[in-house]
Amino acid sequence: MDRRVGGGSGARARERRARPHRRRHHRPDAVDRQGGGHPPLRRSDGEGRQHAQGRHARAARRERVPLAPRDVPLGAGEGGRAVNRSEVRFGQTELPQRQVEVLRRAVRLEWITIGFLAVTVTLVFLVLGNSQAMKAAWIEDLLSFIPPLAFLIAIRVNRRRPTLQHPYGYHRSVGVGHLVAAVALTTMGTYLIVESGIGLLSGEHPTIGTVELFGASIWLGWLMIGVMAMTAVPPVLLGRAKLKLARELHNKVLYADADMNKADWMTAVGSIVGVTGIGLGLWWLDAAAALFIASGILRDGLKNLRAAIVDLMDARATTFDEAEPHPLAGEIDAYLAGLPWVSAVGSRVRDEGHVFHVESFVVPRDGRMPSLDELEAAREGCVELDWKVQDIVLVPVRELPIVVPVSE
Repeated sequence: MDRRVGGGSGARARERRARPHRRRHHRPDAVDRQGGGHPPLRRSDGEGRQHAQGRHARAARRERVPLAPRDVPLGAGEGGRAVNRSEVRFGQTELPQRQVEVLRRAVRLEWITIGFLAVTVTLVFLVLGNSQAMKAAWIEDLLSFIPPLAFLIAIRVNRRRPTLQHPYGYHRSVGVGHLVAAVALTTMGTYLIVESGIGLLSGEHPTIGTVELFGASIWLGWLMIGVMAMTAVPPVLLGRAKLKLARELHNKVLYADADMNKADWMTAVGSIVGVTGIGLGLWWLDAAAALFIASGILRDGLKNLRAAIVDLMDARATTFDEAEPHPLAGEIDAYLAGLPWVSAVGSRVRDEGHVFHVESFVVPRDGRMPSLDELEAAREGCVELDWKVQDIVLVPVRELPIVVPVSE
């Protein structure tokens, strides 16, 4: 009996060994279906038993960890695609190659400006003397550091990608930098006007002495005039170069800096006139020159303060120099109005710094709701119009809001 039972068991065992095993295919779970299948699993029988025993313990290793609320996947673009870190972006906006080169030139010019200002401030300080005009010019040179520094900082900040906390990105850093520079100019311009006015009304008689230079006694006023003459031309050249770049980048901080640089020659001339007046005994000419310089600082401050506040309050987008409404809004409406399924369209465009945020309201023709493909094609067509229009929303409506211009 034992032999038969043993023999039967041995036969069944041999039959099981001869029977081909069914290959078990790895089935991706829910996480696999979202993130892609795992590579084929290769394991021995011992590893299989360990896998069976530690299955639940190792499941967490394959589980996708949720992101922190404030983070976007590092190195991931739209749809989880890998992003080339050599790309230059403003938030989610990838710059065309032309704008990349312009941006590099602008950054280079701002660093050159900072280096030039460092030399200028040092030289003017060494020959400052008692002239109010020279003091005002020196303070203006100090304030001239603010726009280039604000530009360089804003460029670094607004390259950050949008997060859940900042879904529109960090483009407003340009507006914040613009506002900071404008407040500094306005405050210091007001202070200098008050101080120069008090000096003029009180009848102060500034004096300029002499210095020993190379064994000779030289009137300090000649050194003042020489320094101001040497530092008058370079800012004008830098300002003209920056103005062209500000137009292509649509950067109002860069434009404000360029505008101030272009007017720096007037500061130099005013200082020379004030120092010459002291030498000729016309004491009041120095205070008058200081008032002239201070009024220029205040004018720049108020102009930029108004522009910065208007942009931060989501006013209608304008050109980089605030001269007129930006024509891109009309181009978007004209493109959408030309689509066969659009009856009427109106857009509102706000300036986010370098780029625009656009909301286009479209009235479908004959009340027919457009398909998703039509909406997506329309949006992509708008994006192709200009690199600044990548953040655009199309909204089908029955009638247009009253706050948008109508295009049919």
